[in-house]
Amino acid sequence: MTTEEKNDGTENLDLLAANIARMEELSSRLMAAMAQKRQVNPGLQGPGQDLYAKAAAAYATEMFNSPSKLFETQVGYWGKALTHYIDAQQQLAHGTLAPPDDKTPQDPRFRDPHWADHPFFNFIKQQYLMSSEAITKAVEDLDDLEETDHQRLRYFTRQIIDMMSPTNFLGTNPQALQKAVETQGQSLVDGLENLVRDVEGAHGEMMVTLADKSAFELGRNVATTEGSVVYRNEILELIHYKPVTETVHKVPLIIFPPWINKYYILDLKAQNSLIKWIVEQGYSLFVVSWKNPDASYRDFGMGDYIERGYLDAIAQVKAITGEPQVNAIGYCIAGTTLSLTLALLEKRGDTSIKSATFFTALTDFSDQGEFRVFLTDDFMEAIEEQAKRVGVLENFIMSRTFSYLRSNDLIYGPAIRSYMLGEAPPAFDLLFWNGDGAHLPAAMLVEYLHGLCRDNQFVTDGYEVLGETLHISDVKVPVFSIACETDHIAAWRSCYNGFRQYGSRSKTFLLSESGHIAGIVNPPSKKKYGHYLNKALPEAPEEWQAGADHVDGSWWPTWEKWLKSRSGKQVAARQPGAAETHPILAAAPGTYVKEVVDIG
Repeated sequence: MTTEEKNDGTENLDLLAANIARMEELSSRLMAAMAQKRQVNPGLQGPGQDLYAKAAAAYATEMFNSPSKLFETQVGYWGKALTHYIDAQQQLAHGTLAPPDDKTPQDPRFRDPHWADHPFFNFIKQQYLMSSEAITKAVEDLDDLEETDHQRLRYFTRQIIDMMSPTNFLGTNPQALQKAVETQGQSLVDGLENLVRDVEGAHGEMMVTLADKSAFELGRNVATTEGSVVYRNEILELIHYKPVTETVHKVPLIIFPPWINKYYILDLKAQNSLIKWIVEQGYSLFVVSWKNPDASYRDFGMGDYIERGYLDAIAQVKAITGEPQVNAIGYCIAGTTLSLTLALLEKRGDTSIKSATFFTALTDFSDQGEFRVFLTDDFMEAIEEQAKRVGVLENFIMSRTFSYLRSNDLIYGPAIRSYMLGEAPPAFDLLFWNGDGAHLPAAMLVEYLHGLCRDNQFVTDGYEVLGETLHISDVKVPVFSIACETDHIAAWRSCYNGFRQYGSRSKTFLLSESGHIAGIVNPPSKKKYGHYLNKALPEAPEEWQAGADHVDGSWWPTWEKWLKSRSGKQVAARQPGAAETHPILAAAPGTYVKEVVDIG
């Protein structure tokens, strides 16, 4: 062995020793950070004991009523598992260092070639997938359960199955082990540093960072469309965007984004900015940027959002432009609330809104889709108690709830890359926005969950707010709804069922391909996702889709054609700050969107 080779080996050992020492230091910091974990209602961490009792009772009933069925399921599982074990043993007995035939389904979690080629890792993968299939089937075969409880059991069972994937553990993740060896443990040190950073930044919670936050700055490389804040109150800033055409449509347009997240999902970058695109089509565009509330907003309710949010913003746009009417857009929960606002204006005989567009907006909550598991009494009581105690529902709770609906993509996959492989989070603007959530006032949250989500009052007996009882049939203006085919937050069929019940004579429903975000942020230049159109509105959403025409490309031009016919003639472009009563207060994106409200 040469001196140079000896030095190389020594250097590697020194690096390994240094990394081990660094890991010990980081482990101490991790323990200290986890000790600072904030108090969260235990009811938000999992199902109540009633679900366990119901599942056990249903299983016992199944054993009593159909023992042969359960026996057949067990024999099928054990037969597969044992056969696979024997096949693996035979391969080894013949001196073949290769796995037996693998008939398990393709799974993106197991892309690394070791899962297919290495006998140990392949054995673990096959046994895991077989067990997952058997557990899933056992849950599906339980007949003596109410549908809501059955859906909850499916959901929490899937969470356990996903959590126990061998990819989630260092000792059974070949990609992580190989990288650790190749880097003399540096990848594990980097991963532990990432973990400590996330836990310290989230007050003891493990919230994986999805995007490189240092790569983005509001107003510099996201939310860059030129405009100005021309009005501000305690709950919103009103942004008036600078026109880029000499003339604009007479009727102004105002967008109400959801206050669960920040408005700039519609203005991430120039290439995919719906805000920029609308301005380029020749509209006087105003967008609401919501205040991220702190505990002092605990009593701020749905009525406050309607009165100090929607009605105030609409009044300001009318005053700035001198127009008697506006066209309005509501996205997600802001679309739900826009529907309430329309019903209220109808009751009051107020014609301020000429037409309304809804992005992925629910109004009929009779079918709550995947969110049904979060609308049971035990979970809602825990949310209500947590929000009332703190004053707001903190955004990390909402973010975590949404993420677990797609846990492999939004929790385990990013955690593996960050904590096991030691990779830095990507510079991805959409994920940066996704991590920039907002809190929800306690009063508003309780009213929304009880009156709308659970009791579905808007489509049944009526929803009481601001001294009026509002019903979905009170919405009479022309309406256009865009739902998204694979939306896991606002299922398109539910959006359709509510949309049909508006009292409007003019109703257009459009179904975009893709999901809650990508289906909306779908610029024509990308030529990516298409959409479906059907002028008829049959009762069943499946019948509507079966009779719909598929249109290639973005829905934006299709919708804009509809909007143009309701936006009046061309007038001279209106400049932000031109109205003496509404001087420029700040450049877009404003101040509210940049505020960091740390509840602690």
